[in-house]
Amino acid sequence: MRPLSARLLTPLLRIAFHLLYHQFAWSYDLVAAVVSLGRWQAWVRSVADDLPGLRVLEIGHGPGHLQRALLAKGIAAFGLDESPQMSRMAHRRLTRGGLKPRLARGRAQALPFPANCFHQAAATFPSEYILDSAALAEIHRVLLPGAQLVVLPYASIVGRRWLERAVAWLNRVTGQSGDFGDYYIEPLRQAGFEVEVEHRGLQRSSLMIIKARKASIA
Repeated sequence: MRPLSARLLTPLLRIAFHLLYHQFAWSYDLVAAVVSLGRWQAWVRSVADDLPGLRVLEIGHGPGHLQRALLAKGIAAFGLDESPQMSRMAHRRLTRGGLKPRLARGRAQALPFPANCFHQAAATFPSEYILDSAALAEIHRVLLPGAQLVVLPYASIVGRRWLERAVAWLNRVTGQSGDFGDYYIEPLRQAGFEVEVEHRGLQRSSLMIIKARKASIA
């Protein structure tokens, strides 16, 4: 369960995240760097090592950092995001890097892709949509049998320097870090996934990685 302080702050946080993802998208990377002490992009890119599939769908691609990492590895990466501002930012980032964007506008609850077409799907620091039964049903639909969804919902700063401890406390209070595996596991299981939770250390941080596998055809 999420902390009481986070649940009380949820309405305000929802508004703030919406603005950051839309009207103030131009400041997204800066804000993310500040609240993570410069580790945000490394956290996001680290998920690329968990996505060896030939075709990977990133849901909520944001400014395109994971897309760039996947495409640079030669993976056929596709991205979906409902924010036009983020779509433009990601498109510019990829084309400037000499990469071919495969980006679509849309919502996770209505994925514009055929069934059984992706080897893996990924979502890094997703908002509440990732627990929506309609979204999980759509993700399950577009994955091939035996394919998996990789979710990075939270990262906790574990360094002992005073600034690291202050930022870690702030993230816990606002519900942006912590161990909330059970919070995610049950909705994923109800959607038909087999779920594993992994905790991974990176740059004096602890990342929670959720791997949800679609059952193979017997």
